[in-house]
Order: sequence, then C-alpha cells, then structure tokens
Amino acid sequence: MDLWTYEQEQWNQGFDAICGVDEAGAGPLAGPVYAAAVILPRELDIPGLNDSKKLTEKKREALFDVITAQAVSYIIQRVEAAEIDEIDILNARMKAMQLAIDGLNVRPDMALIDGNRDHGSRFAVTAPHITIVGGDGKSASIAAASILAKVSRDRYMSTELDAQYPQYQFARHKGYGTKLHYQMLDQYGPCPAHRVTFLKKWEARKP
Repeated sequence: MDLWTYEQEQWNQGFDAICGVDEAGAGPLAGPVYAAAVILPRELDIPGLNDSKKLTEKKREALFDVITAQAVSYIIQRVEAAEIDEIDILNARMKAMQLAIDGLNVRPDMALIDGNRDHGSRFAVTAPHITIVGGDGKSASIAAASILAKVSRDRYMSTELDAQYPQYQFARHKGYGTKLHYQMLDQYGPCPAHRVTFLKKWEARKP
C-alpha cells in the first residue's frame, strides 16, 4: 500500500497541512506515555519508513534522525505516570496526542490519528482529525509519528529513568511487564515512576 494514500485523500479535499499522530508506551507498568505529531513534506520518500513496532531499534534510531531533519514540523509530548494513575491511560493518551497537535509550530488543517479512539471520559482529540486503525503501517505521517514517540520514550527510559532508579534496570525492559521487571518489583517494590493502577497483576502474584 502507498503510504501517502490517506494524506492524498485529505489534500484532494483541500486540506494542506496534514499531521500524523501516534503514541507509545500505553501498556508498560512504569514511565510516561509519549505522543508525537509530525507534518512531513508532501510525498517525501523516506526509505524503510514503517510502523515503529516492525522496525529494529537501530533502524528506528536512524529514521528518527531522518524524520526530525526533514519534517516541516514535529513535536513530542508526554504524560507522566502519576497523571496516568489519576486520569487513566485512555485519557492520558488522548491528552498527550492533543498536546502534540497543539504544540506544532505549523497549525495542521487535518490530523491523522492512529487507532480507533479519539476521546476518553475527560480528554479528547479536539483538532480536526480522522482515526485510522493500523495507521502506523498505512500512513507515512503516522508511521513517522510512531517512530518519534517510540524512540523518544525508549531513550528516556534507558537514560534518565534508568539512571534515577538503576535497581529496576529500565534500560533493559523500558517499563514493560517482563519477567525481569516483575523480579525487580518483588525485590524493591514500586517507585514513583511506576503506574500504581497498572500493578494489579503484580500485586495479585504477591504471597
């Protein structure tokens, strides 16, 4: 599939600046959820561009540099673990995505959003938008946003958070519920970077 099909449909309808929006880190037990919004030059050819989950870490890192160098506008935002606990992950995802759209220095005429959700109980994507299920593999703009969000989150977990709480080895699992992460939770208990509302499975395992 041509990764520019969805953008082309919007251009044909008279929309000019199209941004792709995606988030990363909805599922982990710790750390923020990240969202990125990207406006790419029209039909820019970025070899290897794809859904971030289908790429190696090395390829994502290389594409991150290409995207940030060539984008018309991009921004990366996040919502912290404590707020995820307060408003729930769906609202946090929606808030992060709208923050990203609002933060672009070029105002988009239309946003292409990955997934099928555009609102939670308290926060919603309020900018003009369409949702695309599997959009990170169908739209160049969303694929670019998925890479920026994923790489930014992984870098934060592997550097800042890993240095702040070295006992949890965040660089190795990025906060996801791996066997190692559960072992570290058993040993040290949760830290302020953990999402308390995500720890029910771990708490249920405790003797």
